[in-house]
Amino acid sequence: MNNLLSVNSVRFVVLILIQALLFNNINFLGYINPYPYILFIAFFPVKSNRVMIILSGFLLGLITDMFLDSGGIHAAACVFIAYVRPVILKFSFGTMYEHHHIRFGAVDFGSKLTYIIVLVILHHSILFSLEIFNLSKIILILKKTLFSSIFTILLSTIITIIFSRNPK
Repeated sequence: MNNLLSVNSVRFVVLILIQALLFNNINFLGYINPYPYILFIAFFPVKSNRVMIILSGFLLGLITDMFLDSGGIHAAACVFIAYVRPVILKFSFGTMYEHHHIRFGAVDFGSKLTYIIVLVILHHSILFSLEIFNLSKIILILKKTLFSSIFTILLSTIITIIFSRNPK
């Protein structure tokens, strides 16, 4: 339990620092902004308390908002994906989630990719809808969501592959 807490604390701090120092400075063509910090929410332990993941998601988003001076939109998007995470886990992993036997390092790549794609698209949809907050600019919201999602999914998949432990 203590080891699990320390691993998640290190993951939390490292993802926030990388997001703040590196990825917040990327804004390609005004549409591409990568946000791989949501990997913390994605790979939070499945058996943990649901309130804990929602509070951790809020803290993660709030700290990101402080670095970006974005007024709480990251906190709202993170709380939303932390809240709907059980539904997305069930959609992506099926019975493995129902029996709480998910070990993210041991699941097949297709299920993990589906899970990341759904989380990223939901997060970015909420994030950019709140950022722009104008229904007449729906095309801009969709463009930013699409292009940023593609880049974030690609980046998150690469990070996941690099840092995943291969089951023996």
